[in-house]
Formats: sequence, C-alpha cells, structure tokens
Amino acid sequence: MEKLHATRRHLNQLVVGREKELDFMLIALLQEGHVLLESVPGSGKTWMAKAFAGSFSGKFERLQFTPDVLPSDVTGIRFFNPKLQEFELRPGAVLTNLLLADEINRATPRTQSSLLEAMEEKQATIDGETLLLPNPFIVIATQNPVESQQGTFPLPAAQLDRFLFRLKIGYPDYEEELKIVREFRDNASHKKEIHAVASIEEVQEWAKAAKRVEVHEDIEKYIIELVRATRNHPLIEMGLSSRAALALVHAAQGRAFLDGRSYTTPDDVKYILEPVALHRLLLTAEGMLVTEPENVLKEISESIPSPVEAL
Repeated sequence: MEKLHATRRHLNQLVVGREKELDFMLIALLQEGHVLLESVPGSGKTWMAKAFAGSFSGKFERLQFTPDVLPSDVTGIRFFNPKLQEFELRPGAVLTNLLLADEINRATPRTQSSLLEAMEEKQATIDGETLLLPNPFIVIATQNPVESQQGTFPLPAAQLDRFLFRLKIGYPDYEEELKIVREFRDNASHKKEIHAVASIEEVQEWAKAAKRVEVHEDIEKYIIELVRATRNHPLIEMGLSSRAALALVHAAQGRAFLDGRSYTTPDDVKYILEPVALHRLLLTAEGMLVTEPENVLKEISESIPSPVEAL
C-alpha cells in the first residue's frame, strides 16, 4: 500500500487541484475500468492523462481522434508485405496498457465503435483473428462538451455505458489557478518530473487485492435498490443497467481499497454514485425541461435509506 500512496502523492504533485479526479482514475485502474474526462479546452485533461500514465511502468499509447482516423488505426490491420510476399499484422493503438483516446468525440461513429470490443472484452479482432489485450488495459478518453464544439459526434449510449466513470472537470479555484501559472511557465522542465513510481506487476497485485474487498449483502441490496429506482422514476426514460450495478460494486470496492479498508460501506457507494451513474441516465423530454440528471439522481439517493450496521 505504501507504493500506492506514493503514486497518489506523485500524481498530486504533477496535477494541481485534481485530487478527487485522480483518485477516481486510480480506482478505474484497480478495477480495469475506463474513464471519460470532459471539460472545456485548455483545462488540462490531456496533461492529467499523460501524467497518470507516466506514473506506471506499463505501455502507453496516445491516439488523437479526428474525423479521418480509421477503425484500423485503433485496432490494427493486416497488410501485404511485397518483400516477404505475405500478410503481416500491424497492431493498433489498443495493444497497450493505457490508451489515451484524445478528443474521442471528434472521430466518426464507425471509429468510435471500434473501441467497443476492446473496452468490454479486453480483446481486438483483426481480419478474423482475435488478439488478447495486455493486462491491465484501460482507456482514458477526453472530450470537450458537445454543445461547445461543431463537427463532433456525440458518443452513443452503448459507448458511454462502457466507461466506469465520466468525470466533468470544472475550472480550478483562485489559488489553484495561481499555482498552475507559476508551476507551468516552463513546460519542458515540468514535464521531466513525470516518472514511473509503480511497476505494472504492482498494479496487477493491487487489482487482485481490490477485487477481494468484501461487499456485504446489505450493500449489494442497497445498490440494486438504487439501480431499480432509476428505472421507475417518471422523469427518467432510460435507467441504470445491470452493467451499471456491477460498476457501482467495483467502484465501491476500489474506493474502499484506496482508503486502506477490506470492506465497503454505504458511504463508498454514495461517493462514487454520480460519476458512475450520470452518463448512463437519459431523462424524458419533460424531465429535460424541468430539471437536470444530477437533481434526479440526488432525489433517488436521498429517498433510499442506507443500510445500517446491526448493533
């Protein structure tokens, strides 16, 4: 655990004022989940992802998504080598431990969908041949808010559902922004500070331990009640799926492990509820006119009593 705490300290030195978001990214790494970072341009999404990847010794790939990026750029392709007179495999960006999908909503839906198999099944199929991806494999995708940019392709619900967390990154406060200006004036020297704190083998051991964190039966029932309540709410057209219920369990385990506990609590579930659930909810037309998904989710959370330990 000491190496995990050292990694957290290193990340918080590299990225100013994003402790909570970095913890969510660590939870995703522990549970092999994927993260969608959403914010306006210039808010440090790409730097945060690069700093996170550089803190581990695993393989890192970055793919800048644009409308002309092809599915083969993501998964790979077999091409004919005229010298050898045979087809050769050229692996795509997904054959890595951590893939930064930068500005993912600028790619066409066809290219976006090429990530679905990799994100869900940890494999890529190229011309009929299935390749297993490295362990761990996670995607950190960034996107600017759809309404702020022309020429983007909003991620469909099936793609959004593959992300364990969607993290909306706001503007830093006054002191944080002042610190950013002072520390990042010399970009070249600052970026040299990134170094691997933990090995990929240590990450694999953390992941195994996180999956052994106990989830009491009452916590499981609490999660199911939350999920089912979203399906019955009059202002929600599409509620949380069974995959979302599993995501809540895994994220709660990750948060407990990060805090050094071998068991989960209702507070763990409440802590991770919004970043797990909000991007999976779709309000009705009436609901969009009168409220926001955050308010509906808060109402549901407050209406369901938390399990209490028996005395």
